[in-house]
Amino acid sequence: MPLSWILMMLLPLILIWQCGFAKTIERYPLPTMAQQQQFQVLIKELRCLVCQNQDLADSNADLAKDLRQQVYTMILANKTDLEIKQYMIARYGDFILFNPPFNPETMALWLMPFILLTLGIFFYWRLARVRK
Repeated sequence: MPLSWILMMLLPLILIWQCGFAKTIERYPLPTMAQQQQFQVLIKELRCLVCQNQDLADSNADLAKDLRQQVYTMILANKTDLEIKQYMIARYGDFILFNPPFNPETMALWLMPFILLTLGIFFYWRLARVRK
């Protein structure tokens, strides 16, 4: 059987398989352009608590959909960015923000990269000194 026939028979299967990865587009109609922009900015700044490395805009998790709906509802209620973020922080903690504030609770999060880098340099220096 020629290769072209095999490819022609596999093409429908490949197309059907790809349809499973199609992202459903959710619509959040807002009355003004400013509110639409506010919504887009907020869902990019808030983290999906399930995916952890994705913002709400990119996540397909059920919790992310619920959080997008909450943000949408609060924007329709004319809440400010600060009020929405404070509500989310009060409910889910600082972890929901991609850029959490520097405070005693998040100090390890902010300082750990510098501490690990310093320890790595120190141990490398000690190892190089021992080899001489």
